[in-house]
Amino acid sequence: MTCKAPPRVTVVGGGLAGSEAAWQLASRGYLVDLYEMRPAKSSPAHATGDLAELVCSNSLGADKPDSPAGILKQELRRLNSLIIRCAERTRVPAGGALAVDREGFAALVTEEIGACPSIRLIREELAEIPCGPCILAAGPLMSGAIARVIRELAGEEYLSFFDAAAPIVTLESVDEGACFCAGRYGRGDDYINCPLNEEEYAAFVRALCDAERAPLHEADFWDAPVDESAKKRRYFEGCLPVEVMASRGADTLRFGPMRPVGLPDPRTGREPYALVQLRRDNASGTLYNLVGFQTNLRWGEQERVFRLIPALRGAEFVRKGVMHRNAFVCAPRVLDRHMRPKLGGLAARRDLFLAGQITGVEGYTESTASGLAVAFCMAAVLSGRADSGLPEWPRETAIGSLLHYLNTAEPETFQPMNVNLGIFPPLPPAPGKKKKIPKQERSRLFAERSLEALEVFLTEWAELPG
Repeated sequence: MTCKAPPRVTVVGGGLAGSEAAWQLASRGYLVDLYEMRPAKSSPAHATGDLAELVCSNSLGADKPDSPAGILKQELRRLNSLIIRCAERTRVPAGGALAVDREGFAALVTEEIGACPSIRLIREELAEIPCGPCILAAGPLMSGAIARVIRELAGEEYLSFFDAAAPIVTLESVDEGACFCAGRYGRGDDYINCPLNEEEYAAFVRALCDAERAPLHEADFWDAPVDESAKKRRYFEGCLPVEVMASRGADTLRFGPMRPVGLPDPRTGREPYALVQLRRDNASGTLYNLVGFQTNLRWGEQERVFRLIPALRGAEFVRKGVMHRNAFVCAPRVLDRHMRPKLGGLAARRDLFLAGQITGVEGYTESTASGLAVAFCMAAVLSGRADSGLPEWPRETAIGSLLHYLNTAEPETFQPMNVNLGIFPPLPPAPGKKKKIPKQERSRLFAERSLEALEVFLTEWAELPG
C-alpha cells in the first residue's frame, strides 16, 4: 500500500508573513516551497539575504497584554507563532515594547526555517504566480515581475505609499553628559533621552525644514509602472518622515516623536522642552536608533541636521535613514474576507491567498498575523475542510478585527491599518452601569474577550493536519 504524499504548498516571499505562513503549514505536516529572491536580487531597503529582515524599526510594538498590539501578540503566542518566538529569543530592552536585535532576529528566523525538514527554501525570483496551492506574501517591496502580476489582479486599485527608516548611531558616539536614561512615566530606563531647550529645538526644526531632501524616483523602486494614486498619496500618515512633520508646524514634533511628557531630566527635575529618544537596536547594546526619526533627507544633510541635537553632536551614523516605496492592494475591492482574489482571472483560484503588508495591514506583528491567518485557511483547503467553509476568525480577536477591516473598509479612502481598539467590535454595556468604563478597564475587557473568543475558535480549527 502506497501512502499519499502530503500536499505541497508554494509560499512566495520570505518576509514576516511568508515565513510565518510557511512555518505554520509545515508544523501541520504540509510540504512547503518557500521562495525568496534575496540575496540574488534585493530591494532598495533590504541589506541582507536573511528571512524576515526588518527594514524599518526594530520594534514590534507595544507588548502590554491589555494594549491593542499586546492583545495581538497574546493571540500569536497562543497560536505558537514562529515570529513572536524568535522575537522573544532576540529581545532587547525597550520598556513596554517588544524590540529585537535586528540582525540576530532575522538570522534566527532563517535558521529555524532552514532547519525545518518540511520547508524547502528556494533562493530565486518568481516571474509569475505558480499553479497549485499558493500564498503570495511577496511584501510591499516585491520584485517588478510579481508587481506586474498583482497590478493585473488589482487593476487601477493598486495603491502605494512611501515609507521610511530612521538612522542608527553607535552608543559610544552619544554624549553621555548631554542625555539621560529613562522610560516614560518611570517605566524602566531602557531609552536614552536626548533633551533640547527651546532655542536648540527651534534651530533644529528650522534646519529640518530647510534641509535638502533626496529625490523620490518612483519608477526606480520597481521595474513596474507607477500609478497616479502613488503620487497623490506620497506618504503614509503612520510613518511620516520627520522633516515632513516639522514642515507642518513648529510644535508638531514636540507633540509627536519629540514629546517630553513623562520624562523629567534627573539633572533638573523638570521635563525638557523637547527630546529625542534612542532605542537599542542590537543585543550587545552598541547600536541605537532614533525613535520616530524616519527620514528622506540626503545622507550628508542627515548628519549635519541630526548633530544639532546636543547629545548627538559627535554621533557616528552607521546607517542613514532611507525612503522606500511600499505597495498594497485595495483589499475591500480586490480580496474576499479570507484574503483570496475576487477580481479577474485569479478569482477562480480557490487555493490562492495573499498575506502581509500587500493586503493593507501595517506593522510587523500585523503582517505576521496575516500570514498565520491565511495559513489556517490554506490548511483547511488542503485538508478538505473548506467544503464546509474556511476558518472564520472571531471579530472579538485582534486577528479577526484586522481581517474584518480589510474586508469592509471604505474603498475610496482605504489606507493601511495597524491593530487598534477602534477596529474591534464595541464592548457590550455593563449591566446597571451608566458611567463610561475607564480606559484601563476597557483595555483589560477587550483582552479577556479576545482570548476567550480565540479559545472557542481553536476548539474547531486548532487541528488541521496534513
